[in-house]
Amino acid sequence: MPKKNDDTAILKLVKGGRASSLPFAGLTFEEKARHLKRLGAKERMDLILGDADGERLVRGMESQEFFWMVKDVGETDALELVQLASPEQTLFLLDMELWSKWSFSQDKAVEWFGYLLEGGDEKLRELLPSLDFELLQLFLNREVIVGGGIGDLSNDEERLADWDHTFDDTFMISFKNPKHSQLVGRLIESIRRIDNQLYVALMEGVKSDVDLELEDTCYRFRSGRLADLGFPPLDEALSIYARVKPSSFTLDGDKSHLSTSSVAALPVAVGSENALLQRALALIDADDIYLELNYLINSALVADGTALADTESMRIIANRVYGYLNIALETICGDDVKKAAEVLTGEYLKRLFQLGYSVLLDLKSRAENFSTEDYAANKLLNGLKHKRPRFYRGLDADTADGYREFHSMADVERVDAFLRGLGV
Repeated sequence: MPKKNDDTAILKLVKGGRASSLPFAGLTFEEKARHLKRLGAKERMDLILGDADGERLVRGMESQEFFWMVKDVGETDALELVQLASPEQTLFLLDMELWSKWSFSQDKAVEWFGYLLEGGDEKLRELLPSLDFELLQLFLNREVIVGGGIGDLSNDEERLADWDHTFDDTFMISFKNPKHSQLVGRLIESIRRIDNQLYVALMEGVKSDVDLELEDTCYRFRSGRLADLGFPPLDEALSIYARVKPSSFTLDGDKSHLSTSSVAALPVAVGSENALLQRALALIDADDIYLELNYLINSALVADGTALADTESMRIIANRVYGYLNIALETICGDDVKKAAEVLTGEYLKRLFQLGYSVLLDLKSRAENFSTEDYAANKLLNGLKHKRPRFYRGLDADTADGYREFHSMADVERVDAFLRGLGV
């Protein structure tokens, strides 16, 4: 359903290109939340941190939306935001940051536990019940050696050994990495102070358990949480790249709409290079389409094996998704923005993505078995032969010698004309 243009209200919130907190403070909570989604990450952060509803605004965000905002601002500059996050948002942040594909990153864990300790015991007390016991144990396994213990778990030989520290005269600790000892010591002492039972269980667990089993267990827990938040398993994610036949593509128009109380912000704004998609989205008053669009981006990230915390790769993937959707809309609607809005609301975005991708696969098929000694032509052909066809920027106005994602049918037509010139 088309919505009224409320740009006037938006402009009243901006002075000299900067967000003004005075009118923002006068909005209702719901108006604040909606306005923030129209702003860049730094502007959003400045308004949130200066507003009485700051914590509530942060905690009202989808976990993924909050994560991308932190990444856009930069972790060290966004520490005040991190301290306002809910346990669920913080756990998602850790799930994204502490893993490189299937491997736990100890260095990133040290970095992020350091950030979290900046919030003091209050922040950690709220967070600890949400953290997997196995994650804490895995982290400590790689940082400390534990001796001593309660009852039969201790012996005189252990007690007389040369240990670095004890917090309670029961468990003795030696640090494996002196550079991390201060931070790790602060974490252990904070846990002991907040939840002594958890502290004892961790010390006993670190003393006895096997690291590899812990890593596998933590990875399974993390994968389950990400699936619940819209990151599909690999086989489902790969299905977005199924090929369809553009010449016989028809609209199903059978999309079911979800009722949602939240509006998901996109990790990367749809730019003017995807003009029809951008204009069509502006006409749509349906919050669930942004949830669907986020799920499509998540699927592409998983399908391409992209490190989920790699913001540059995420931008490339998001722009690919927007490009394929824009190409599909232009294929179906020409430049009819009203029809494009109707297609977006009536058709599953996954099918539109497959159409846009298949248009490019037709170009790829033509280039597949052709070669040339000409430098520019060879670069263009190599871009098309990529697993996900890339546009050669030598055809852009700035004639840059590199690649980007396809944005529109104008890109497709330029490449088509070039291939015809080569006799392909």
